[in-house]
Amino acid sequence: MSIMINMSDVDTNWLDNNEEQAWRSFRRLLSVLPARIGRDLAADSALSSADYEVLSTLSEKPNRRWELKGLANKMEWSRSRLSHHTSRMQQRGLIEKRPDPDDARGCILVLTDRGFTVLDEASHHHVVSVRARFIDHLTAAELATLQSISTRVADLPD
Repeated sequence: MSIMINMSDVDTNWLDNNEEQAWRSFRRLLSVLPARIGRDLAADSALSSADYEVLSTLSEKPNRRWELKGLANKMEWSRSRLSHHTSRMQQRGLIEKRPDPDDARGCILVLTDRGFTVLDEASHHHVVSVRARFIDHLTAAELATLQSISTRVADLPD
């Protein structure tokens, strides 16, 4: 189900001051936090945030493999974009791309042993960064609220 908004049929319900400040603060967080954690990740492991997402997702899958279309949907990337990105990861020996028997245009992404080792080494530094830049600044109640809000908003239909 897609949310389609015809702007000609909508009266603008402007944000009040509290809503606007919350939105602006959240937008800043969406820019600043991923950039900072991404820089830490690149400095510590030479992985990009996208590399880490691919590797960590594959590491959690049975046999460390998943079809490209499923991962593209999870990352909200086009199949083409993910295919190009994972081709570069394949050249670095982090993953393998194998034919998908159920989709002639697709492929199965497989985490290599080298990719798993690189991920394992990176994950230690990544957790330190996530804690220092985010987790350790929130209370348990704030984390629970954040999880609830994040899940509810992320799971809204597109």
